[in-house]
Amino acid sequence: MSERLVVIGSQWGDEGKGKITDYFACRADMVVRYQGGNNAGHTVVFDGNKYSLQSIPSGIFNPATINVMGNGMVVNPVSVVAELQKLHDRGITDYQLFISDRAAMVMPWHADLDGAYEAKKGDSLIGTTKKGIGPTYSDKYARTGLRMGDLLEPEYFAERLRGALDVKNLELRMLGLKEYDFQEVYDQYMELAKQIGHMITDTSDLINGYLRRDDKRVLFEGAQGMMLCCDHGTYPFVTSSSPSAAGVPVGAGVAPKWIDNVLGVAKAYCTRVGEGPFPTELFDQRAHDIRERGHEYGTVTGRPRRVGWFDAVVARYTGRLAGIDNWALMLFDVLSGLDKVMICTGYELDGEVITSPPSTISRLARCKPVLIEMEGWKEDISGVKNFDELPEAAKAYVRKIEELTEIPVGIISVGPDRTQTITVAETLRKW
Repeated sequence: MSERLVVIGSQWGDEGKGKITDYFACRADMVVRYQGGNNAGHTVVFDGNKYSLQSIPSGIFNPATINVMGNGMVVNPVSVVAELQKLHDRGITDYQLFISDRAAMVMPWHADLDGAYEAKKGDSLIGTTKKGIGPTYSDKYARTGLRMGDLLEPEYFAERLRGALDVKNLELRMLGLKEYDFQEVYDQYMELAKQIGHMITDTSDLINGYLRRDDKRVLFEGAQGMMLCCDHGTYPFVTSSSPSAAGVPVGAGVAPKWIDNVLGVAKAYCTRVGEGPFPTELFDQRAHDIRERGHEYGTVTGRPRRVGWFDAVVARYTGRLAGIDNWALMLFDVLSGLDKVMICTGYELDGEVITSPPSTISRLARCKPVLIEMEGWKEDISGVKNFDELPEAAKAYVRKIEELTEIPVGIISVGPDRTQTITVAETLRKW
């Protein structure tokens, strides 16, 4: 059998999945995105160059790697073309990219509706990126949406587009928004089909063909993070899909039996973009210092991220839900220089200590973190190559996370570049 690895975010997104996926994509034969859309932001740094990806898989930089945008994604063809152009402008022109013919397609009105409905929430903003992701998923499950494969059949696409506009123009009119002309949208998307139509195919068949081969390594790449899962996250402050490893079979079109090695990406502290409860959030100078050292600003939105201590309650919860085998502990070097570091071991809720996140945000908002204090370290660790070279206090911090979560740390990132990566787990070293 082929070797499989799922890389997921285990917090609120922005954990550093882009770097880790890129790190393994160098050795992968195929990289598959299985959910989300261009609301994701994956940053990849190598050879002194920084690249920001949104919907395109992180294996795009390796000419030998097949990159797949799976059926569980919502794909904005305008964004894909623009993203590819940016890569072309920087010399990335040799790649293999395939897009599922069953992936839901983001249409121009989806972003309009996203922004309008967000504005109507007043003080209860979700914090959406306003990329149209939620409305596209809504149309998918309402069975009124269009799919990428529709672009390959002009007459069928025209039929589906007319039906969609009959409904969406009415909705837009009720909200006082601009309506869309059939011919303008049709012509625009037929032009897009000329540019990326050759990439649209049955990706499930393609992926399964690789999974059945003993000599192929397949990497599944999640977007956002588990605490933004529509089912298990801090609802309603969540994304519109499930970033969990459990979402891979449906989102990639493969059987559950193929999912057997899950790497949970977690920052050595926590961050969150947008609204919603955040139990370990810091509001003092330490938050500012960590934000600036870690460059904690959204890849897609540029919004400053909220900063807090590492939350072992969240880590245990997402580890259990996603079946995480190892942690990839990211931005570990950012904590260097702090006198003390904290870890949240539980929540105090209405006078009682709990060890799993409550289901409602009203209860989560009342949770106060139960913190343990640990010694910090002053040394610069950005050049450390193996675990034994780390300061004793840093090693103690890693071991405490392993103890509290009951999941071993398999990778430690001590800087943004591929080379600034300590691989601890033997199974990951061999991958």
